[in-house]
Amino acid sequence: MAKHGAEVNFTPGPGGVLAFLSDCRWIDGAAVFFGLWACAFGRYRSDMGKKSAKIAALIQSFHGRAQDAHYFGYFECFNRGLYYEAHEVLEELWLAERKGPNHRFYKGLIQFAGAFVHLRKNRLRPAAALFRLARANLHPYPRIHERLDTGQIVASIDGWLSKLEASGFTANPLESGQAPKLALIDTS
Repeated sequence: MAKHGAEVNFTPGPGGVLAFLSDCRWIDGAAVFFGLWACAFGRYRSDMGKKSAKIAALIQSFHGRAQDAHYFGYFECFNRGLYYEAHEVLEELWLAERKGPNHRFYKGLIQFAGAFVHLRKNRLRPAAALFRLARANLHPYPRIHERLDTGQIVASIDGWLSKLEASGFTANPLESGQAPKLALIDTS
């Protein structure tokens, strides 16, 4: 164990995340907590940041369109039931748009997909929490925004929440119902 006040060296780990050198030895109790978190997060992000070749090819197929390829990729993944991948694809666009007018819009769509990730894992209360957050983030936008009927999405969220709440969070509506599909409005 390093002595209190000793210098700790950092190097970029996988995915550019900082990782501690020398097999994660820590200075004191606070450093132990931070260090464990940093090591775990580093592994987590490096695994998460690597999209499969299939997803990367899918995103590539949408380049050259009027909107960002990640936006179209989100819908393609979502409609295939790849909710986690939909979240990951749109997260790249959301992070780039953090100060922009669509920040909450993208965040709401990411939360919407995340709710279905939780439903797939039968985590009903976390799914409901994400549905509520998605609704709060999407609700301020006009009914038609970025070629998406946000009113329809909010109504869908309300339907999923209603099913969860009616069962007292004991029945997973995704198991008995059909998974939703999202469609962009053709503006041409």
